[in-house]
Amino acid sequence: MPASNIAVAHATTGLVTAEVVSAERISPSFVRLGVAGDGLADWRHLGFDQWFRLAIPVAGDATRFDRLSERFDMRGYLRYLTLPRATRPAIRNYTVRAFDAAAGRLDIDFVVHGEGGSDGAAAGASAAGIAGPWAASLPLGERVALIDQGCGYRPVAGTDRVVLAGDESALPAVLGILRDLPRDAVGHAIVEVPDAADRQPAGAPDGVDVRWIVRDPGSNPGAEALAALTGLPAWEGPVSAFVAGEQQLATGGRRHLVNDRGVDRSAVAFCGYWRAK
Repeated sequence: MPASNIAVAHATTGLVTAEVVSAERISPSFVRLGVAGDGLADWRHLGFDQWFRLAIPVAGDATRFDRLSERFDMRGYLRYLTLPRATRPAIRNYTVRAFDAAAGRLDIDFVVHGEGGSDGAAAGASAAGIAGPWAASLPLGERVALIDQGCGYRPVAGTDRVVLAGDESALPAVLGILRDLPRDAVGHAIVEVPDAADRQPAGAPDGVDVRWIVRDPGSNPGAEALAALTGLPAWEGPVSAFVAGEQQLATGGRRHLVNDRGVDRSAVAFCGYWRAK
């Protein structure tokens, strides 16, 4: 995993199994899957950029979820490695796009590209060529498992100003933060996407300026978002910052905020979800 300081506020749900109950190609670069199950009745929803480990079946009904640990810490990871390779699920990191407690349903957005859906980046993590094609197959009825990991974004006490930036892989996180911010928040949010049709309703407070950037086909992913971040007008006072997506965007954005803007390191949540070749 590229450098980050993204995980702080951990939730306590543990391992949850669910079934894919809806699957839709919502835009040229995104598929949305809805998962539901009795286990989600106990999901401790935190909002913002809450993320989780998603266990994806690789061997149909033979894939084993019952032997996964409740926590995906070092001990849980070592236990995962002892599972037979032929039947152990693939595990990738994703962000909660939406959660409906009454319906016991959680929505996940996946980045996919092309008709077959090959990953350039997952919506929340590098998918290594597995999660995107699986989601693009619209796998209704398949079972998955989720291990909650909590939130990375943290508001800075005493300020209502935010600075957020991400590429398409961070879109669910940025939009989740915007959705759950106090309605009197102010600041800037930048989201870079491959296609104009990938833009989604932001649900941002009126005082937060949301800038959508449609990436030039010749540009490196994240480069235009980073340029927009460095070009923001000066602001006064502390901010709560979040920068995620392609590694150069995440690390370059953090470096700019800390070194050039004087933002306290502890106020910048950042994560390189994936690395461009």
